[in-house]
Amino acid sequence: MLAQQRQAAILDLVRRHGGVRVSQLVRQFGVSDMTIRRDLEALADRGLVDKVHGGATIAGPGSTEEPGFDAKSVRQRNEKAAIAERAAKLIEPHTAVALSAGTTTAALAAHLVDVPGLTIVTNSIPVADTLYHAGRPDQTVVLTGGIRTPSDALAGPVAEAAIGSLNVDVLFLGVHGMSPRTGFTTPNLMEAGTNRLLVAAARRLVVLADHTKWEMVGIATITPLDEADILITDVGLAAEARVQLAERVGELIVVDPNG
Repeated sequence: MLAQQRQAAILDLVRRHGGVRVSQLVRQFGVSDMTIRRDLEALADRGLVDKVHGGATIAGPGSTEEPGFDAKSVRQRNEKAAIAERAAKLIEPHTAVALSAGTTTAALAAHLVDVPGLTIVTNSIPVADTLYHAGRPDQTVVLTGGIRTPSDALAGPVAEAAIGSLNVDVLFLGVHGMSPRTGFTTPNLMEAGTNRLLVAAARRLVVLADHTKWEMVGIATITPLDEADILITDVGLAAEARVQLAERVGELIVVDPNG
């Protein structure tokens, strides 16, 4: 196989899986470690992948680039559904829960419609919409005010004033990225402030983040990794990343979207 053909095949793998490891590619293509590293270097030079320790990931956006809710909702749909289903098992009836904005938390909202006696605090328009239309009559939905962001979050001073007076049993937090250096991050400065207050209001923090969020970095840190009581992710996350996260978060839960 010519280098150009191999690089095209590697790029296809990165786009389909979100990332690849050098050791995996060495086995798959039957070439040397150095050859694969040169391939990844060539792809990185063209801006097609981002090189990370031991492999490469799909080229990330800038730290302030924020895709809209609809664009994000079609990405890693199966992984997000599996993460949401697992997260729902952590919710007890007659408790107060908060859901931040995000497509994974929006998927979680669909699992809450039949849980009795919940009070749900959210700054997410899609989450509130789901619960308003399908939730039980004994549920209370508190939607903060605020300025609408591209991810259909309500953020800014009005949202922060509402959240600052509340206390909840558990927060389910969706994030843009996670890394040991920067913690859990967002590309939106207003959402960062709102999310920090949601974290402060919660007795427990559960972060929902599929494998593509690893080593993604937004401009603002919400909270360090070690503040998460539970992190729920999927099997697409590399083994090395799992080790690093397991050392930092309270509990790491890995789900398989294929059952």
